Amino acid sequence: MVVPQPLQLQMGRTDTVTNPGFIAEVLSNSTKSYDRGDKFLTYRTIPTFQEYLLIDQYRVHVEHHVKTSPHQWLLSEYASPDVKLTFNTFECNVTIADLYENIEFD
Repeated sequence: MVVPQPLQLQMGRTDTVTNPGFIAEVLSNSTKSYDRGDKFLTYRTIPTFQEYLLIDQYRVHVEHHVKTSPHQWLLSEYASPDVKLTFNTFECNVTIADLYENIEFD
């Protein structure tokens, strides 16, 4: 998660951020439908939320959702380790290979 300053927390909590700009999730077989569906739907109601990265843990596959305007998101999918990801929410470039460093697939 990447959060703009100042960090905002849910009232009365120290573990719930209310102003994320970027969230990344590692998908598992048991959570991937929820992460792509209801969870993403809920995240999209957060005004500061701009980017969502979903990383498959069983194969090289990354989904990058970027908010382009109110109620509009652009999805880019990558399956090549050589692809360089650029993020809009913060200054950082990373290759898909970096995300899967030291990971061996069956």
